[in-house]
Amino acid sequence: MKLNDNWKIRDFVVGEARDLEVASPEYIDYYWISANVPGDVHSTLIDRNIIDDPFFGHNDQKCRWVEEKVWWYRTVFHCDDPLQDGERMELVFDGLDTFATIYLNGVELGSTDNMFIRHTFEVTRELRRGNNTLAVKFDPIRERVGHQVQNYWSGFSKKRIWTRKAQNHFGWDWGPRLVCAGIWQDVHLEKRTFAKIDHVFARTVRLDETAAEVQIDVELQTFDKNKNYETQVRLAYGDQEITATAMFEKGKAYMTMRVEDAKLWWTHDLGIPHLYDLHVDVLADGAYIDAHVQKFGIRTVEVLRHDEQGNACFTFVLNGVKIFAKGANWIPIDSFIGSVSDFRYSHLIQMSKDANMNMLRVWGGGVYERDIFYEDCNRQGILVWQDFMFACALYPDYNKNFMDNVRREITEVVKRLRNHPCLAMWCGNNENDWLYEALHSSGEIKDPFYGEKIYHEMMPEILEELDPTRLFWPSSPYGGNDHNSREEGDTHNWQVWHGNIEPRTFGEPQLQDYSVEGLSFKKFKGDTTKFSSEFGMHASSNRYTLERNMPKDMFYWGSEEMAYRNKDKYYPKGILLMKGYTGVPEDIEQYMDFSMLTQAEGLKYGIEHYRRNKPETSGALYWQLNDCWPGTSWSVIDYYGLPKASYHYSRKFFSPILLTLDHDEGEDLKLWALNDLRSAYNDEVELAVYDFNGEKKFSRTYSVSIRANSGEQIDVLPESEAINGLDPAEVVIGIRSMQERTEVNYYFFRDHKDMKYTTAKLTVDIDEGKSELRISTDRFARMVKIELSMAYLVLSDNFFDLLPGETKVIKIHQAQGQAIPWESLRVQAINSK
Repeated sequence: MKLNDNWKIRDFVVGEARDLEVASPEYIDYYWISANVPGDVHSTLIDRNIIDDPFFGHNDQKCRWVEEKVWWYRTVFHCDDPLQDGERMELVFDGLDTFATIYLNGVELGSTDNMFIRHTFEVTRELRRGNNTLAVKFDPIRERVGHQVQNYWSGFSKKRIWTRKAQNHFGWDWGPRLVCAGIWQDVHLEKRTFAKIDHVFARTVRLDETAAEVQIDVELQTFDKNKNYETQVRLAYGDQEITATAMFEKGKAYMTMRVEDAKLWWTHDLGIPHLYDLHVDVLADGAYIDAHVQKFGIRTVEVLRHDEQGNACFTFVLNGVKIFAKGANWIPIDSFIGSVSDFRYSHLIQMSKDANMNMLRVWGGGVYERDIFYEDCNRQGILVWQDFMFACALYPDYNKNFMDNVRREITEVVKRLRNHPCLAMWCGNNENDWLYEALHSSGEIKDPFYGEKIYHEMMPEILEELDPTRLFWPSSPYGGNDHNSREEGDTHNWQVWHGNIEPRTFGEPQLQDYSVEGLSFKKFKGDTTKFSSEFGMHASSNRYTLERNMPKDMFYWGSEEMAYRNKDKYYPKGILLMKGYTGVPEDIEQYMDFSMLTQAEGLKYGIEHYRRNKPETSGALYWQLNDCWPGTSWSVIDYYGLPKASYHYSRKFFSPILLTLDHDEGEDLKLWALNDLRSAYNDEVELAVYDFNGEKKFSRTYSVSIRANSGEQIDVLPESEAINGLDPAEVVIGIRSMQERTEVNYYFFRDHKDMKYTTAKLTVDIDEGKSELRISTDRFARMVKIELSMAYLVLSDNFFDLLPGETKVIKIHQAQGQAIPWESLRVQAINSK
C-alpha cells in the first residue's frame, strides 16, 4: 500500500526540539502544514503562500532560509492486515532528499544520506494494529557536511561534493540555487512472504534473421532458507508467448529463451519500438509469493570505437545498424523535481520524438530520472545516454564512508535501469576528467584528481558484474590527447558560446577568445568530432514565460530582472553571438527575436555540418532540451513547455531525410542529400532562388537516389551562378523535395544583419472551430512567430519562413486539452508591420 496521504510538515531551528519527542505518536502536530508526497518543502510553502514563488523576480533570494532549517514530516496511517507465518512488513521510501532520519511509532529505524536510491526498513515488530505514526526528519546540508574539507575545485558550490543529491540544487549556469529537502518519491508499506525478488536482469544475448535469444536472471532475497523456490517466466507479444521455469540455487535462477520471428525494438526513426510483456513469478513450495512485471524490448546496442578500416569512431549500432544519434541533453525538469507531474515528462518526450530526436542524454548533475522518463523513452523509441550523477567537481574518493555510499548508489541505479531497452550506454561523469586536466595544466587546480577512483575503478568493476551488455564511458567528453580531442571519443564543442580555443593537447591551458569571431557559430564548420555530445547557445524564453515571472515595469531589454534570468557568469557572450549574426538588439522585441534566430540558425549550421560529415561524425546532442525554471539559457523548450525557434528548426534539421546546403559568404553552394533511413531514398529535388516578391529567379532540379543510411553531395554551384546578377541580400534560397519527403529548407546568401528585407504584410485567418490558422504574406516573411498566452501549447509549426503565394496552415492545441486563448493571439514576422 502507498503511504502518500495525510502528511504534514513543520520547520525547527537546529537543536530546538528533541527528536524522539517530535517523532512520538503523542506529539501534537495539529497546527502543522499539510504537504503533498511526493513533493518537497519549497513546493509546500509555495502552495500555502508562506513563501513567494521563487521563480518570480528575485524571490529565490528571499527563501534561502528554507535550507537552513530542520524540517519534519509526519503522517498517521491505519494498518489492520494480520500477518501469517513467514510474512514480514517493509517500509520503503523510493526517494528521500537527502539527510533523513526515519521513525515509526517513536522508534528510530535509521538514517539516509543519498537522494538517488530506495531506502527500505523491515518494520514487522514496530508496526501496530490500527493507527501508526510515521515521522521523517530532514537535517540541513550544512549540519551534515559543513565540517568537511571544502577547499578544492567544485563549480558553483563546495558543499555539494559531499552530498549525494541533485548537484544543480546548489545552482548552475542555467538555474538558481534552491537547495530542496523532502520526500520526493513514493512511500510504500509492502508485505513479504518467505522471500522477495531482489532484481531481474533481462537482455538480448543473440540476434539473427530468424530468432532472438533472451537471457533472464532472477535474484532472490530469502527470509526462510528451508523453502524450495521456483521462478516462472513469460515473455508475451500479442498471441505469441514464450515460457520458462527454473529453480533457485543460492538465491539465483537463470533462463535462456528463444524467441522466433522476434519483433525488434527500434528507435522511432528506424522502425517500431516493439515492446514485449515480461512476467516473472516466484513460488515457494509451489505457492505464489512475488512477481515482477515490466516491458521488455528485444534489441542489441553497442558503441563502435573503430570502423572497418581501423579508424577511430564513436558510433552507436542498434540491431546491427549504424545510427547517427540526433538529440539533446536533458536536465532536471524542474528545480522542485519531486512536485513534477507525469504529464510534463510525457509531454517533453513526445516533443522530443516530434522533433525527430532519437537520443537524449541524461546529464550528470541532476538526478537519475523517474521511471516515467525511461518508460516513455522505451515506448517512443528514443535511446538514452545515461550519466552517473557527478559533474564539474572533484569528489572525495579518499573517504571510505563517501565511497561506500557511492557504491550503493551505483549498484542500485544499474539494477534499476539496466532492463530498459532505451538505455544505450553508461557514462561516469560530466566534464570532470576534461576540466581537471585542463585546469590542472593551467595551475588553477593543484589537488590530486579526487573522484578518479570512482569513474576509473569502482564503476567499471560494478558494471562488469551487473551490466556487461553496454559501453561504460568514464566521462564526457573523453578520449584522445586532450579529453576533448576531436581525434577519438566524444567532445563538447564550447568553442561556440564559451570561446574555447581548440585544438589543445594534454598539458596546455584551456584558453578562451571572447570576441565576435571567437564565439561565432561559424566555428562549427571546422569541427571534425567523432561525436558531439554537448554544444549550443542561449536564446530568450518566450514572451509568456518572461512576462509571467517578472514585474511588468521590468519587462524591457537591459533591465535588472532580464539580466537575472541569465545565470551564465559572462553575460556579453550572447551579445557577441548576436552581433556577429543578427546585430545587437535595441529593445526587448529584438532581443527575443534576435536571440532565438541566432540560436536556431547556429544550431542548424552546426548540426547540418555534423550530419554531412557522417560517418566520420556519428552523433550530435545539443545543449540543452529543457529548462528547470523560467530563465534565459541554452534550452530549445522553455520552462512552460513552449518551444523556442530552435525546437521547430530541430524537426527539420533532425529529419531522417535532410536536404542541406553547405555555404558561406562568397563560397560555392554545395548541395547534399542525407538519408538516415534503412531504405533507399529516391526523389526529385529542386534548388531555387527567389526574390522577396516570391518570383523564382534561378532553379535547378536533380534526380536523387541515396542508398540507405548514407549521404551524397549532389552538386556544387558557384555563388555567382545561383545569385544570377541579383543583390545577394535581397534573395532567399529554397531546397525542396518535390515528393514532399521532407520540409523545405531555406538559406540565405548573407547573414541576417546584412540582409535587406522588405516589409511584409501578413494575412491571418483564424478558424477557432478547427483550432487552426491560415497565414499568407505579400512579401517574403522572415521567421513568422505565433504567440498565445498559455503554457504547453502545441503548434504544428512556428518561427517559419514564408514565401508570397503560399499559405501556411498551422494546427494548434493545448497539451492538457484546455481552451485556446484566441484573444491573446499575436502573429508577426521579423520584417512584418
